[in-house]
Formats: sequence, C-alpha cells, structure tokens
Amino acid sequence: MQIKIKALLVVLLMCVTSGVYAAGDASFDDENDIVEEEIFVDDRAANEEISANAIDDYQVEGSLFQQITDLEQEKVLMQLEKERAQLNLDLDRLAAEKIKLHMEIDTLSGRAEQQQQEFETERVRLEAEAKRLEKEKEALDAEQPVGAITASAAAANKKSYLANDAPKETDIAKIYKLINVFGAGAQLQATIQDLSNGQNKRISVGKDVDGFIVKSISLDEGVVFIKDGETQTLNVGVQKANVK
Repeated sequence: MQIKIKALLVVLLMCVTSGVYAAGDASFDDENDIVEEEIFVDDRAANEEISANAIDDYQVEGSLFQQITDLEQEKVLMQLEKERAQLNLDLDRLAAEKIKLHMEIDTLSGRAEQQQQEFETERVRLEAEAKRLEKEKEALDAEQPVGAITASAAAANKKSYLANDAPKETDIAKIYKLINVFGAGAQLQATIQDLSNGQNKRISVGKDVDGFIVKSISLDEGVVFIKDGETQTLNVGVQKANVK
C-alpha cells in the first residue's frame, strides 16, 4: 500500500514540475543563449532531486490520505458484509420454503394414497356384496321352479279365499241390543249391549260401531245406523233391523 501511495505522489510531482517548466519554456525568447538553458536544466534537476527527497521523506502511515483510503476500504468491506448477510438470509428462507414444500407434497401424497386405498376397499366390498346377492338370487331361483306358488303366496291366497267366502253379518240387530236412550234434544245418547259377550257400550251420533255409523238417536225411532249406503234401526224392547 505504501509503495502505491509513493508512486502516485511521484507521478503527481512530475506532472506539477512538467507543468511549471512547460510554462517557463513558453516564456523564453528565441534569442536566449545556451547558458540560460543550462541554468534552467540545472534548476530542473535540483527540483527533481528535491521532489525525490520529499517523496522519500513522506510518511504514509497516519497521513490524511491513508485515513481516507482506509475509510473507503472499510466502507466497501461493510457493504460487502451487508450484502453477504442478506444473501445468507435469502438462502436460509429459500431452504425453509423448500422444506415446507416437500412436507406439503408428502402430506398430499399420503392423503391421495389413503383415499385410493379407501376407494379400493369400498369397491371390493361392493363387489363381494353384489356376488353374495347374486348367489342368494340363484339359490332362490333354484328352490322355486317357474310357475310354482310359494308358501307365502299360498297362505295369502287362502286367507283371501276365506275372507271372501266367510259369511258377512250385515244385520246389526243380531250383534247388538238397544238398552236405553237418555239425554235431551241434540245431546241424546244410547246404551247398546254386545250380544256376544254382554258388554255395554255408550254411543252418540257420529260414532263408529264395527263399521256402522250412528246416524241419529231419538226416543221414538231409537238408534239409526248407516253402512254402505244402507240404514238399520235398533229400538228399545223390540229388536229389528230395517234395511232401506
């Protein structure tokens, strides 16, 4: 560093000396003799010697020039250190993002594999269930020939046959007996007795009695029932069914 500084000073002093002598040479007249030129040559040599001695005696250590140079170097170094630290931070951030990205990829891959396994398991289960149902259907078809009537169908047909052929009790006088009529006006009610078990029932207009709807109740006519568009009457004392 000191050698470079000294070389720079030598160049500066030579430039200054050359400028001075160039100005002096320009002022000479063409009529000056050789003696005057020798004097200037001697002065120039003396000045160069003085400049060389000044350069040799110049102490670079602790000079203002060196301080300025050191400050510039420190400034450059600090800027480089700052940029290096920022670069390290950016590299660390990129590394963290890369790790995070790999973790997300692994997580998504794991979920996809799990879903694929669940779909495959469900598919296998459905195929097994379909095969089981197909076997059950084939077994039922083998047990029941074409045109045969199953036991449940036969039972249903038998029940329907019995229901259609069973005698229908349409005369309410053979089922119930009118005991009495009580109340007043529109609030009249009646008591009838079930001939099969002797139990009494209290009825009023609009009541459903084994499919017979109570149409009206009166002291004179007794109780009038209606069923399937036909009317039947129960009177006190004398039991009769008037079908209209």
